Order: sequence, then C-alpha cells, then structure tokens
Amino acid sequence: MILVCAMRGDTEAEAEKLATRIARQRIFSDEAGKMNLSVTDVGGSALVISQFTLAGDTSRGNRPGFSSAAPPEDGLRLYTHFADCLAQQGLPVETGRFGADMQVTLTNDGPITLWIET
Repeated sequence: MILVCAMRGDTEAEAEKLATRIARQRIFSDEAGKMNLSVTDVGGSALVISQFTLAGDTSRGNRPGFSSAAPPEDGLRLYTHFADCLAQQGLPVETGRFGADMQVTLTNDGPITLWIET
C-alpha cells in the first residue's frame, strides 16, 4: 500500500522520480532474510491511495493545517500520473478513489514503514 500526498508545487517529474524510486526500493527480504528485493523482484503489486492528510501541519494549535497540500485538481492530476508511472515500471497497480471517504485496512507484515520524498 502506498499512501500518496501531493504538495503545493509538486510536478509530474517528481511523481515520475518517486514512482521509479518506489519500484526499485529494496524493502523485501531475500533468502538470507536481508532487505534486498524490490516489489518488482518479488512479483508484487501496488495499491495507491491518495492521502492529503500526510500534509498535515501540527506544529501549532490543536487542529492540523493542510495549506501545504496541493489543491484538489493538482492533487488528482499528480496522483493519477504517479499511479500511471508505477504501472509503466511493470507493477500491477490498483487505486483508491481520489477524494473519497474510504475504509482501507492495512496489515503491516513486518517492522517497515517508509516516508519517501523527492
């Protein structure tokens, strides 16, 4: 599962770079138990979910601010472009519905969660 947040000023070039990095990131264990295989190497797939709340600024007050998130029209364009770029890397890709209030369940198999920025 990949949670994606487009920020103000993000570009298609950054979405492309991010998709390439994620497809090549060696985060799955090899036969020796070392994180040495990519999602492509293990024949995995990607579920891409738009998550604008990752832009939440909690540095002041008691309510997060989201002004650094991209406007919805830019967010949708970059989210779609990112998912398309992952598919071009050879990954089977499924997406959530942009802007929808979805119920998504994640079972995190292992101790790894990464924050990847361009």
